[in-house]
Amino acid sequence: MRIVQRLLGIADLQGLEVDFEVRVTSEQVLSALLEVIPDAEWWAEEGRDGSSERGDDPAACLPLRLRGWAMPPQAVEPFFKAVRDNPASARWDFNGWPEAPEVGLGVGGTRGAFVTLCVNVRDLELEEPAADHTVFVHVKQIEAERAPWLAAQVGLTVIGELVMAP
Repeated sequence: MRIVQRLLGIADLQGLEVDFEVRVTSEQVLSALLEVIPDAEWWAEEGRDGSSERGDDPAACLPLRLRGWAMPPQAVEPFFKAVRDNPASARWDFNGWPEAPEVGLGVGGTRGAFVTLCVNVRDLELEEPAADHTVFVHVKQIEAERAPWLAAQVGLTVIGELVMAP
């Protein structure tokens, strides 16, 4: 969270909202998450049927994937507390990145301005378990040099390769 907060500290946070995603395997975690995200969208995994769209009982459909969209930033702490050791992510969506004159970039706009924190998992798809957390910085493809510039602004370096969004 410290790294996310440092990145958000240099961003234009107008319109800030947070999207959540988590793979849920227990009723206890599910109950806690539904308190944080009462209108969550969810669907059963591992070949099972059931979804919020159909009005099914989520407790009867475990394991499942749950999402919350356009949540206020104040929901982040309760979300991660509810998640426990389940694979999860929070994605901060905001107005834009600052100007990066050292790499020849002006202010970055909304289409490429996100930060995602993945916990208990290594990837954005929540498939690769991990004992730690990973922060992803999202930038426009044509502004790929902004990612290492942003990392440097908060005293870090990029550890992965550029990944194109589907």
